[in-house]
Amino acid sequence: MKIVRVALPVPLPRLFDYLIPDDMSLEIGARVLVPFGRQKKVAIVVQLPETTAIPKEKLKEIIAPLDTTSLFSSVTWDWLIWAANYYQGALGEVLFQALPVKLRNGESAVKNDRTFWRITEEGKNALCNDELKRSKKQAEALRYLSEKDLEKGEGDFSPSVWSALKRKHFVQEIAVQEEAKSWQAVLGNTPLVNVDNRLTLNKQQALAFSRLMFQREFNVWLLEGVTGSGKTEIYLQYIEEILKSGKQVLVLVPEIGLTPQTVQRFKARFNVEIDVLHSHLNDTQRLNVWLRAKNGQSAVVIGTRSALFTQFANLGAIILDEEQDSSFKQQDGWRYHARDLAIVLAQKLNIPMLMGSATPSLESLNNVKNGKYQHLILSKRAGNAAALRQFVIDLKNQPVQQGLSQPLLARMKNHLKKGNQVLLFLNRRGFAPVLLCHECGWIAQCPHCEKPYTYHQHQRVLRCHHCGSQKTIPRQCGDCGSTHLVTTGLGTEQLEDTLKAQFPAYSVARIDRDSTSRKGSLESYLENIQQGKSQILIGTQMLAKGHHFPNVTLVALVNVDSALFSLDFRAEERLAQLYVQVAGRSGRAEKQGEVVLQTHYPDHPLLTTLLAEGYPAFAEETLSLRHRMGLPPFSFQALFKAQARLSEQAEECLFRIADFFHTKNIEGLQILGPMPAPLSKKAGQFRWQLLLQHPSRQALQRVLREYQQANLEKNSQVRLILDVDPQDFS
Repeated sequence: MKIVRVALPVPLPRLFDYLIPDDMSLEIGARVLVPFGRQKKVAIVVQLPETTAIPKEKLKEIIAPLDTTSLFSSVTWDWLIWAANYYQGALGEVLFQALPVKLRNGESAVKNDRTFWRITEEGKNALCNDELKRSKKQAEALRYLSEKDLEKGEGDFSPSVWSALKRKHFVQEIAVQEEAKSWQAVLGNTPLVNVDNRLTLNKQQALAFSRLMFQREFNVWLLEGVTGSGKTEIYLQYIEEILKSGKQVLVLVPEIGLTPQTVQRFKARFNVEIDVLHSHLNDTQRLNVWLRAKNGQSAVVIGTRSALFTQFANLGAIILDEEQDSSFKQQDGWRYHARDLAIVLAQKLNIPMLMGSATPSLESLNNVKNGKYQHLILSKRAGNAAALRQFVIDLKNQPVQQGLSQPLLARMKNHLKKGNQVLLFLNRRGFAPVLLCHECGWIAQCPHCEKPYTYHQHQRVLRCHHCGSQKTIPRQCGDCGSTHLVTTGLGTEQLEDTLKAQFPAYSVARIDRDSTSRKGSLESYLENIQQGKSQILIGTQMLAKGHHFPNVTLVALVNVDSALFSLDFRAEERLAQLYVQVAGRSGRAEKQGEVVLQTHYPDHPLLTTLLAEGYPAFAEETLSLRHRMGLPPFSFQALFKAQARLSEQAEECLFRIADFFHTKNIEGLQILGPMPAPLSKKAGQFRWQLLLQHPSRQALQRVLREYQQANLEKNSQVRLILDVDPQDFS
């Protein structure tokens, strides 16, 4: 019997040895089924060692091989090993994260038949005879199928609709065996692009594009372009050149940037297979995209963070839009940063990496300064869009109605009278942040997090935006019994009600996570906005990026003051980025755009620099301040987070870890904590943090590896997380 060393999807920094028959041949990167305790688990072959430290008689034999070849290319394998080492993740967790769920569960990695719904003769008769007039969704599904078949899992129809139609014999399932043709073979003699949709580049765009075309090997390009400057057009023409060379392209966008508008623009330009990976796909659809890209059937894959792990037959470039967006950082499991990991992948593949942003992260701007990235600048809006007019409204001593000042209301009336649209930005869902007792000051708090519930009037519930728990609205105070309960603070629901009362002649659309939770609801809202059916738009961060609203001429940020005094050193950077992104929704066509910012602190240095000199000046000042304070990007951090039912358990765990690092006596290593997390309790768990900071990335990595190798005793009552290059300190 031979030895095989495998990784399992468990959060343990170790590998496991098993036996295989002498005549069995396995490749590194292939999957096997193994016994693990009383369970059977899928594992990935990592090594084929000659010897093992465990007596052979104690080793178990694998149950079965699942693949004949590796699921990973050699470059991808090296990249994932690097990622596990850098982010201090368990190798098993990292490798399994890189696979679609169906492959993690042991299903075949060979492309299966695709299954479609097809209307039957009985279904056609039922449609003709109007037999489903009481079942509108079923009738709608049949009408769709009367035009063409629909792949299972696609379309806006629930499983219950298909089950009902199948029971009535109105539809049938058809398996279609798909030949794995490359995207070039499918394209044939059809033109690659629809040239009617291609725009002529202006001078700045043309200069940036020509520099991009000059180098086809590994390079990191930072395309910094003001909102509306035409970055997407450069992406599209760049993709065209990569596709002409017969290679594939990966486009990464933040979750909120993956809008129907974005996808449609790509699909309208190219006559090739474009796949989209997002959170609404089911496991079968995700596997199909992964297999199509791996087999060379997909020309372009557009996706969010996890799309980075898609395998490609011949990847030619990676494009990452909104590179500063914090959603590129994974916040559970092993905490990788998709932007940074994509750069390493591009380097290993020796292909170019193009990143775009109107407001680049300070890390990326510092890398430009250091010569690590190439800088492309678009300082002018594309087309005939005029420069934005900016106004600050000082809220001090100003009569305010539900967060709206009189000068803002007057500006809104002026823009609406001209037939334009207005966007109000408030990054707080719900009706009001707090429900309190007017008699004694009691506040309705989540018992699991010890933070105030958010009051949702439309759904008549109190909901915790930290852990998701909810309860019905109480009729009386939890302390004194008074029925005089009032709300304080402003949320999007309350703003919606206020605006409906203030502007009864105009339609108000609220777009936040609550109002768009149903499938297809976001698309419906956006269509109404484009058609001018909604004149006043209320949005959270969902509306800040990736949307083109040509008739929006006024954008107002209702309340930004809380971000001016945050403990998080990145809060001001994020506020500046948010301001520029939100302001960019105004005046994107030929109409003059205005942006209004309401604040009690109009003289705050961030606001004065940002409004007078723009984001580049703000970034320069903030980088200088970070340098003086020794903060990232001039130092590197690792954050230990401990969670436990008892506060002392989490605290003790981190004190032991802190003691380990103190004994190392490493010059330049700052050890901050342990200390309670800013959100000190969440979902019934007490949360503590320990922060390490060092001016050298290599030195910090070395000491973290020493910590991992020391294998300190763990308390099973404590959940411990290590976050390298943390972005979220909450």
